[in-house]
Amino acid sequence: MRPLPSRRREHRGISLGLLALRLAAACCLQSQGVSLYIPQSAINATVEEDILLSVEYSCHGIPTIEWKYTSTWGVQRIVEWKPGTQANISQSHKDRVCTFDNGSIQLFSVGVRDSGYYVITVTERLGSSQFGTIVLHVSEILYEDLHFVAVFLAFLAAVAAVLISLMWVCNKCAYKFQRKRRHKLKESTTEEIELQDVEC
Repeated sequence: MRPLPSRRREHRGISLGLLALRLAAACCLQSQGVSLYIPQSAINATVEEDILLSVEYSCHGIPTIEWKYTSTWGVQRIVEWKPGTQANISQSHKDRVCTFDNGSIQLFSVGVRDSGYYVITVTERLGSSQFGTIVLHVSEILYEDLHFVAVFLAFLAAVAAVLISLMWVCNKCAYKFQRKRRHKLKESTTEEIELQDVEC
C-alpha cells in the first residue's frame, strides 16, 4: 500500500524546516563576532633576539587589528592595520615591526625596555571586538656577563704574574746585594785582622 502524498509532503516540509533552522543557527553562531586564539601568552627572550607575537583570529569581513604595548612607562600604540593594506606603524617602532595578515607581528632586535604586556585588539566591521594579551620578558644575555668576568679574571692573573716576576727579580737583586755586602764585610774584617797581625 502506498503512503498518501500529503504525508510525504509533510515529511519533506519538516526536513526542509530543520535544515533551514540548522543553517540559521550556524549563521547566528558565526556572526557572533570575533574569535581570537593566542598559542603562547608568555614569551621569554634575550636581548637582540627577534620575537614573533603569534595570534590567529576568525571573523566575517576584514577586521582592524591594533597592537599596543603596556609597561611601567605607560601605554603605547605599536601598529594598526587591516589585512591586505599598508600598516600604520608608530614612530617608536619604525623598522622594528613586521605585520602578518593573521594578526601576528614580529619585533626585531628586542631590548630589556621591550619587556611588558602586548595587547592585540581585533575589531570587526560591525563593531564587535576581541582582545588578547601576550607577556614578554626580555633578559640580558648571561654569557656576556660571564665573558666580562672571564676577561677581568684573566687581567687579574696577568697582573699577578707580573707582580710575582717583579718580586722574584727584587729577591734576586736583594740576594746579590747581600752577597756583595757580606763579601765586602769579609774583606774588611780580613784586612783588619791582617793589620792587627802586622802591628803585633
